[in-house]
Amino acid sequence: MLARTTQCDHDRLRSLLDGDLSERAEAEVASHVESCETCRQKLQTLAADESWWGETRELLAVGWVSDPTTIAHGQPLRVGSETQPTFLAPSDNPAMLGRLGEFDVLEIIGRGGMGIVLKGYDHELNRWIAIKVLGPQYAENGAARKRFAREAQAAAAVVHPHVIGIHAVDAAHQPPYFVMPFVPGESLQQRLDRVGPLEVPDVLRIGQQIADGLAAAHAQGLVHRDIKPANILLERNVDRVVITDFGLARAVDDASLTQSGVIAGTPQFMSPEQARGEALDHRADLFSLGSVLYALLAGHPPFRADSPYAMLRRVTDDMPRSLREINSSVPDWLEAFVFKLLAKDRDVRWQSAREVAELLTSCLAHVQQPTVATLPSEVRSLINRRSNGKARWLIAAGVLLVLFATSRLRVSTDYSDPPPATQQSSTEGPASSEDAKTRRADTWDDELDGDIQQANQKLQQLESDADF
Repeated sequence: MLARTTQCDHDRLRSLLDGDLSERAEAEVASHVESCETCRQKLQTLAADESWWGETRELLAVGWVSDPTTIAHGQPLRVGSETQPTFLAPSDNPAMLGRLGEFDVLEIIGRGGMGIVLKGYDHELNRWIAIKVLGPQYAENGAARKRFAREAQAAAAVVHPHVIGIHAVDAAHQPPYFVMPFVPGESLQQRLDRVGPLEVPDVLRIGQQIADGLAAAHAQGLVHRDIKPANILLERNVDRVVITDFGLARAVDDASLTQSGVIAGTPQFMSPEQARGEALDHRADLFSLGSVLYALLAGHPPFRADSPYAMLRRVTDDMPRSLREINSSVPDWLEAFVFKLLAKDRDVRWQSAREVAELLTSCLAHVQQPTVATLPSEVRSLINRRSNGKARWLIAAGVLLVLFATSRLRVSTDYSDPPPATQQSSTEGPASSEDAKTRRADTWDDELDGDIQQANQKLQQLESDADF
């Protein structure tokens, strides 16, 4: 009799859907799902995911090959004409979907807003590659071709272990394409979806590598403009982070960046200045990095809303919920570090990706060996400023309450015992007396409004000093 599985394992649920489990393991997981409501709902969610159905349709039609030796042995795979891109030429290898230029194409591994990513094989260098092809529907669009070429140029300009490289470009091909390394693993978004919030050391390590890659891009004068978990790859078995998708990258001095009202990017992770369609510099990427770190620690982006417009308003106007309220394992210094990246004013953020990378390296060393490595002084000072700022804010709030109460008391006293100078003479009639009382009330209301406005101004000043 099969032993009933007692642990919830979402990886095994996905493997069940993908058909990767042995018969025994499949029976064990199925038995567990029958008695576990949580896993049953998760299985339903995975099965309803359109990306899974898309992958399944492709795999059923194309087949799956996991290493080049299988292809070398010439084991045939079924090629579904309904999934074969029309721009592929026939391949001599029946295991392949087709051929693009000098490369054999095994399968479609991704689709984006403007392009398709294929898994290919480079026979010359005996390695797997990723080929990004401009969607055929955009091939005749001049602006789309320029943007596609700019992505290749931007990525090729940055040679760094944490930025996707470019092996080759064929801009003359119809449609154009460029060749990148194939990174086995998953995106950071897939990791989040699979396991939820990450451990603090993992967040620091991933954040340090993203910042390191951004520093290299910024050194070339490039702003990525679309840093988000889906554009960060995690290479399997080597814990290496790779930044991808430079489709929105622009040079800092690009004249088109000065156009107002142009919004491009992912709302949940874009900076306030990007949401307002303003000119951008490298600090927009730092805000997006802060949003990614927040998501890694909280399990969701810092800003969520029901519509794109509401999302943009939240990005520009609201502060995210405290990380420590969501995840108690987040240290206070790390929350302060992330919130400095998320400052609405770009001048208040950390000012360079290189600085962020170096600080996160030191923070990781502290987490790993707290008795040996101390927190950087720049990070320690954040905790003190936030604590002092909150104290000043509370004092200011107290001042406001005292002024308000004092004004109310004065009004109450004035109404019950008007000053002698304003008392009515015996010759004044009832109507004249009521008019005088109304004028006194208006004067007292004006004084009260002035007191409240003055206290509010003081409160706003102190709140700004608190660097929230």
